[in-house]
Amino acid sequence: MFTGIVQGTGTIISIDQKVTSSTFSIDLGELSSNLNPGSSVSVDGICMTVTSQKDSVVNFDAIQETLSRTTLGQAVEGDMVNLERALKMGDELGGHLLSGHIISTSSIISKKNNGEGIDIKISLNEKLKSFVMEKGYIAIDGISLTVGTVENNSFNIHLIPETLERTTINSKIEGSMVNIEIDSITQAVVSTVSAIMKNQ
Repeated sequence: MFTGIVQGTGTIISIDQKVTSSTFSIDLGELSSNLNPGSSVSVDGICMTVTSQKDSVVNFDAIQETLSRTTLGQAVEGDMVNLERALKMGDELGGHLLSGHIISTSSIISKKNNGEGIDIKISLNEKLKSFVMEKGYIAIDGISLTVGTVENNSFNIHLIPETLERTTINSKIEGSMVNIEIDSITQAVVSTVSAIMKNQ
């Protein structure tokens, strides 16, 4: 489990494309300490499993389904990614609980300065519409955020300077794709209510 409080960023050093999977070598910097094969790390919001490590460069395997459902499929060497180590018992839960299972990708429609922060408008597809609500929780590339206004085919988020400084979100431009995860409680409530309404 993760919290959506990004602990740092890393650089994709290399991508080894194979027949049914790809191996990503990522420099985790200080976040690489005390990792073991089998450890979980959130990479741009995607739960990845450590397969091997040399110094601060850590290897992760991504199967074809992960590549097709997330932004990893379009990643290239040199890309920066958001990183978070798995939550441990007793750790402070500063964001909201995340599993690292991406529900969809969406594109950035616009990005505008708003005082010291930035407002970003993100496209809202049919898969996400029932789960995205004003003031609800959402994770964008592994960053725990609060939804602003919601329109028919888009929603807005306001980013404070701390988030812009600590994550990769400020490097995104119009048209950039981002990974989206909806917290499991929201998914469960919406799905249960929808099922009840259908049976009435």
